[in-house]
Amino acid sequence: MTETRPRRKRSGGRAGNPRRNSPQAISQMEWRIPENPDQPTEPLDEEGVQAVHDCAMRILEEIGVEFLNEESLGIFREAGCSVDGQNVRMGREFVTEMLDHAPSEFTLTPRNPDRVLRIGGRNMVFGNVSSPPNHWSLDSGKMPGTRAQCADLLRLTQYFNCIHFAGGYPVEPVDVHASVRHLDVVFDKLTLTDKVMHAYSLGRERVEDVMEMVRIACGLTEEDFRAKPRMYTNINSTSPLKHDHPMIDGCLRCVRRGQAVVVSPFTLAGAMSPVTMAGAVAQSIAEALCAIALFQYVAPGCACVFGTFTSNVDMKSGAPAFGTPEYMRATQMTGQMARRYGLPMRASGVCTANIPDGQAMWETSNSLWSAVQSGTNMVYHAAGWLEGGLIASPEKFVMDCEVLQMIQRYFEPGICATSTDDLALEAIREVGSSGHFFGIQHTQERYETAFLQPFVSDWRNYEAWSLAGEAWTAQRANRLVKEILGSFEPPPMDPAIHEELVEFVSRRKHEGGAPTDF
Repeated sequence: MTETRPRRKRSGGRAGNPRRNSPQAISQMEWRIPENPDQPTEPLDEEGVQAVHDCAMRILEEIGVEFLNEESLGIFREAGCSVDGQNVRMGREFVTEMLDHAPSEFTLTPRNPDRVLRIGGRNMVFGNVSSPPNHWSLDSGKMPGTRAQCADLLRLTQYFNCIHFAGGYPVEPVDVHASVRHLDVVFDKLTLTDKVMHAYSLGRERVEDVMEMVRIACGLTEEDFRAKPRMYTNINSTSPLKHDHPMIDGCLRCVRRGQAVVVSPFTLAGAMSPVTMAGAVAQSIAEALCAIALFQYVAPGCACVFGTFTSNVDMKSGAPAFGTPEYMRATQMTGQMARRYGLPMRASGVCTANIPDGQAMWETSNSLWSAVQSGTNMVYHAAGWLEGGLIASPEKFVMDCEVLQMIQRYFEPGICATSTDDLALEAIREVGSSGHFFGIQHTQERYETAFLQPFVSDWRNYEAWSLAGEAWTAQRANRLVKEILGSFEPPPMDPAIHEELVEFVSRRKHEGGAPTDF
C-alpha cells in the first residue's frame, strides 16, 4: 500500500480559486485563515494552572492510564515507564521531555496547495460536522445517513470558505457496508473537496487506505508524502483513563508516516470524569498528554494537537450537554493548559438541540465563542452538528456558517481602525446635529463593505418579512442549501490521478476492504 510512484504535476491552473471551485449562490467572504487578535480568557490564576497541572501529573504518576494496545505497552517499557498489565504510569519528567519535542505550530497541506493550513499561533480554522449516524433536514426529517447525504454535506464543506478542513464522515453513510465505507467516502471527499482531510483510526486497513488515497490524490511519492503532514487523524480516549487498541494503532501509523494526530479526551463531568470542572479538566489533560508523549517518543517532532471535549451531563437523565457555561469554562481552562505545554489546541462547535432552532444556535454560539476565548486553533464540528453529535443537518450547516462568518468578521482589525478617515471627524462636522449620514460622500465610499452582509439572517421589519412569505431561519437555510447544491462544481483533479484513485478503490474493495464484526 505504500509503494512509491512517480510524482505527478497538478493540473487545473486556478484550482485554488474558491470562486472557480464554487459558483457563488450567495455572497460570502473569500477564503482565508482567520487570526484571532484577542487575548484569551484565562479563568485560572497562576496557582490554579499549577494545581491543575500537578493533579494531571499525579494521575499519570500514581494512578496511571490503561493502554489496550499491546505495541504501545512495549514502547512504554522501552521508555522506562512503569507497566503493570495494561496500566501505564509515567513520571512528569518523562512527559515534559517528550512534550519538548512537540511543535507549537505546523502546516497541513492538502492536494490544493492554496488550501494549506497553519495550525497553531493565533490561527483559527474550522471544520465540518463529523460522524453523526443520522441526518435531519426539513425535507426528510430524521433518518439514518446515506452516501448521497454525506456527499451533499461534503459539497457544502467545499463551498463555504469559512470551512477550512474536511473532518470525518459528515454523516455516517449506513447504506454502504462498513468494510468498504471508508473507501467510498474518502473517494467522495477527495474528489468533491480539495481541503485538508481526516482519517479514522479504526483499524490498520482504514487508516493505511486513507493515507494511501491522500498520497495518490496529491500526486506524491512516498518520500514526499512523509516529508510533511498532508492529513490528520483524531482520537478520543475512552474515559475514564483508558486508550483503546485501534485508535493508538492508527496514530502510531500516522506519525510514522509523518502525518498529524489530534488527541481529544471525551470527558463528561459527572459521568466519565469528576463532577467538578477542575477535576474533569485535569483528567482530560492526563489522558491527552500520555498519548502525545507516546507519539513524541516514537516520532520526535511529530505534529500533535491537544484536543478538549470536556462538558457536563444532565444529572437528571445522564445525557450529555453542550454549549453550557461549564463547557465554556472547561474549554477556556484547557486553553490555558495547552499554552502551558506549548501545544496547538482543538475544540468544537457543538450543541444538544435536536433541530436547528434557537436552542441549537445559542448552544453552538456558546461553544464557538468559548473556542475563540480559549485561543483554540482547530474547531471541529463547527457547522452542521445536532443532538449531541447524533444528527447532521444541512440547514444547521448553513446557519452555523453564518455564525462563522460573523466570527471571522469580528477578527478583522479594520473594525477597530483609528485612522483619520476612520475617526470621521469631518463627516461628523458635515452632518452636524440636524442631518443624517446615509447620503454623505464618506458613507457612499464605504457602504458596500462597511458591514458584514448576512446570507441567512433577515434584517427586514416584520411587515416586509411577512409579505415575503414569513420564512423562518431553517426554511431560509433549506432554500440556500438547494441553491448551493444546484450550482456546485467540484474542484478540478488531474484525470490520471482520478483514474488511479478509482483503481485503488476498486482493488481494495476486491480485496475485501477492512475487516468488520459482521
